[in-house]
Amino acid sequence: MTKKEFYDLLLKFEKKECTAEEENLLFQFYNSFQNNNRMSSWNLSEKEEARIRLLKRINTVVHNSKKQQVRTFNWIKIASIAALYLGFGFIGFLYFNKSTTNNIPKDAITLQFEDGTIKVINENSGAIQVLNNEGQIVGKQEGRKLIYNKEGERNVLTYNTLKVPYGKTFELQLSDGTKVQLNSGSSLKYPVNFIEGKDRLVYIVGEAYFDVEKDLMHPFLVNINELNVKVIGTQFNVHAYPEDDVTEVVLVEGSVGLYKEEKESDKSITYLTPGFKASFSKNSKEITKTPVLTNIYTSWVEGELVFRDMEFDNILKKLERFYDIDITNDNNSLSGQKFQASFGKKPNIEEVFEELKMIYEIDYTINGKSITIK
Repeated sequence: MTKKEFYDLLLKFEKKECTAEEENLLFQFYNSFQNNNRMSSWNLSEKEEARIRLLKRINTVVHNSKKQQVRTFNWIKIASIAALYLGFGFIGFLYFNKSTTNNIPKDAITLQFEDGTIKVINENSGAIQVLNNEGQIVGKQEGRKLIYNKEGERNVLTYNTLKVPYGKTFELQLSDGTKVQLNSGSSLKYPVNFIEGKDRLVYIVGEAYFDVEKDLMHPFLVNINELNVKVIGTQFNVHAYPEDDVTEVVLVEGSVGLYKEEKESDKSITYLTPGFKASFSKNSKEITKTPVLTNIYTSWVEGELVFRDMEFDNILKKLERFYDIDITNDNNSLSGQKFQASFGKKPNIEEVFEELKMIYEIDYTINGKSITIK
């Protein structure tokens, strides 16, 4: 937004002629300038005039047209009060754009920008525009989904990192059209726009389901610490939590190649076909392949809990992530045993443990968000 466009929009706002979208854009642009000193090229009087005019208008809204001279105000305090009067859409916008590392709730979904700035995503908000640190619109949020604009490739990579806490999932659509569903306790680092002539490289920690947009000229790469997954266009699930000893890649459609070295070679690639799982051992550094029922590994996307031949300790880890709870296992005899279980879509935690008790005679107590297995 140019200086002239800012003043024109500011004038419309003062006349109460702005649409809700224009109000959001104005506040978001102003907030970006406040946080990043983007008004450095404006002279002092211009900056002060813009600040005073905007804050006067906000103050008028808050105090029901009671006029008051405004010279120095706490911007965050005034804007948060004004949000109550400007509607739900602006409240969601404000929450998205004003969070800092000092006040981020443990259960918040966050978006971190290239410069380290962290924003909290209010998943209950409606359609909200997403701006980068230069005040440019790069995408929008639609409830539990973040959608980046499909723009032409850039010459410089700028990365964002989306983090999803335990107990939640979130969907992301990259600028190339690739869709990524992030599971609880996961994060994805990805370019805001991809570079022409370069691979489309992203970094995953945790679990994600990828539906990659096909592009023969720009292969898609997923980096999982010591492992790389190369695809052209396909659907697959990656399970790569730091605390697990094994990283798993399950292929649903298409074809992928896995390799450990920094650069791929024909000899180093392990190829998967649909219906197969690749397991990478963090200890031995070896990759093995086995046929699997893919829906068991992708059931979490639909909110289902399915376990097949899974050790009890691993089941507890999944339950902790899924429900954002703490589980203490005082029955060591259960730890290495393998279990079969299917709990359907989005069961509550009481239902899960009642079924475990009924089928496997597992005794437990629940105290709030803590569960103890006896």
